[in-house]
Amino acid sequence: MISRLIPFVQRAVPQLSSIRKVTSVLSQPILWAGAIALLICLLTVNRWTPLVRSSILLVATLSLLGGWRLLHDAFHDRLTGLPNRALFLKHLERVLRRQRHHKPFGIFYLDVDEFRALNQTLGRAGGDQLLTAIARRLRSFFGSATTLARVGGNEFVVLQKGVRTADEAMQLADRLHAQILAPFHINGQDVAATVSIGIALSSDYIWAHDLLKDAQLAMYHAKRQGRACHAVFEPHMRVQVASSTQLASDLRWAIERQELRLFYQALVSLQTKQIIGFEALVRWQHPKHGLMAPSEFIPLAETTGLIVAIGRWAIHQACNQLRRWQQGSLIESSLLMSVNLSAQEFSQPNLIDYIQQVLRDTGIEGHRLKLEITESTLMGDLEGAIATLNEIKSLGIQIGIDDFGTGYSSLSHLYYFPTDTLKIDQSFVRRLGNHTENDEIVRTIITLAHNLGMNVIAEGIETRRQLNLLRSLRCEYGQGYLFSKPLDRDAATRLLTEQLTEQWNSENLCNDFLRSS
Repeated sequence: MISRLIPFVQRAVPQLSSIRKVTSVLSQPILWAGAIALLICLLTVNRWTPLVRSSILLVATLSLLGGWRLLHDAFHDRLTGLPNRALFLKHLERVLRRQRHHKPFGIFYLDVDEFRALNQTLGRAGGDQLLTAIARRLRSFFGSATTLARVGGNEFVVLQKGVRTADEAMQLADRLHAQILAPFHINGQDVAATVSIGIALSSDYIWAHDLLKDAQLAMYHAKRQGRACHAVFEPHMRVQVASSTQLASDLRWAIERQELRLFYQALVSLQTKQIIGFEALVRWQHPKHGLMAPSEFIPLAETTGLIVAIGRWAIHQACNQLRRWQQGSLIESSLLMSVNLSAQEFSQPNLIDYIQQVLRDTGIEGHRLKLEITESTLMGDLEGAIATLNEIKSLGIQIGIDDFGTGYSSLSHLYYFPTDTLKIDQSFVRRLGNHTENDEIVRTIITLAHNLGMNVIAEGIETRRQLNLLRSLRCEYGQGYLFSKPLDRDAATRLLTEQLTEQWNSENLCNDFLRSS
C-alpha cells in the first residue's frame, strides 16, 4: 500500500520528491466544497508530515494527529514510553501466529522486589524515576530489536527471540540479575534494586494470554524463593499459585484468629556458651497445613503488604515474652530479645511512635531490644535510613545488620550506620573449613565489624568444627542447631531454667569450696 501511494504523493507534491524513508501513510477523506478531498500524512522516521493546501485541511490534520496521539497513549505506558500490556499481547499474538516460520523465543516476566518499600522510602517521584531508570537499563541490556513492555506498576515483560532451552533462559536471567544489581542513581543517591524473573518458553503455546500468564506464575514462584531469583515455568506451578491465592486469604485472618506463633532461638556467647538472648522467629499454625515455616508464608506476606501487621505483632509479642521471663526471675537484666524488621516496616512513617508505644505497654527497657535489618533495606534513601536508625538508637535499642554479605551494600555507607552487630549469613558459616576463600571472607567480615566498633553474630552453627573456627576468628556470638533449634515459649522457658539452675549449682559449689578452704 505504501509503495503504491508514495509515487502518487511525489507527483502531487513535487517538493516532497526527496522523501525516501516513509514507514507509514495515513489517509482520511474530508468533505470540502461539496467534494471529497483526500488528506494524506506521511510518517518519516518518527515524525508525521501532513500534506496540506489550506488552513482548513491543516486543522483537520492537527485533529487527526491528536487522534493518533490518543491512540498511541492507549497502547503505551506514559511514564516509560514502553508498550503496555494490551499492545504487548497483540504483538505476542502476531509472533505466535508466525511460530512455524521463525525461531523460538522466551518470555521474561520481571517484578521489582519490595517496590512498595522502595516507593515509600524514595517518595512517589523517586519511585517513578527508579522505574524509568530500570526501563532504560533493560532497553540498553536487550537492545532495540527486542520487544520490551511495562505491563504493571513495577512489572516489565521481555520477548527475547532465539531462546530455545531452559538452560539458555536461565543463563540470560543470571546476566540480567547482574545488570540490575548495580546501583541506580536517584536524586543524588545510590539505590539498590533487584528483580524476580519468571520465564516461559514459546514452544508449548498457541495463545498469547496463556504464555504471558504462565511467565507471570513462574515469576511468583521465583519471588517465593527470595529476592533476585528466577524460575522457568513448569505445569505444577499453576496448582501452587491457586494454593497461594487461598493461602493469602487465610493469612489475612491469621493474626485475628491467633494462629501466629513466636519461636525463640538462643543467641549464645561463643566463649562462655551462655545464652545472652533470643531471636524471635514467626511461625504460622495453619488450621489445615499445620505449623508453617517463615519461608512458606513470609514472601507472600511481603507481596500482599501484610508483613507490616505481622512484624508489628511480632515485636509486641516478643517484648511481652521478655517481660514474662523477667517477672519470673529467669533472666538477667542484660538478656536481649532480637526481632527482624522488614523493609516495609522500616519505611513506615510511624515506626518510631509504634516502637515507643510497645516499650511503654510492655515496660521493657530499650537496651533489651535489638532490631535486625537487612543491608539491602538500608541502601534506598541513605539519608532517611540513617535518620531512622538514629531515632531508633535514641530509644536505647540495639541495631543489627542481618545476613551481611548476601546483598548489595556499600562499605563506605556502612561506616555511617549506627549499628551494634553484624550477622554473618549461614551460607558462609556452612562452608567454613571447606573452602579457603570462604574462610577469608568470614575473617574479613569479622575484622571489618571489629574495626567499626561492632560485634559479630554467626548464624547456622551446626558443628563443633564451625564453632572452633569462629572462636579462633574472634567471633563473639552465634546461633544454630549446635546450641538450640528454634523453640516454642514453653521449651525456651525450660532452657532458661536449666541454665539458671546450672549457674546456681556452679556458684554453690564454688562457695562451698571457698568456705572449706
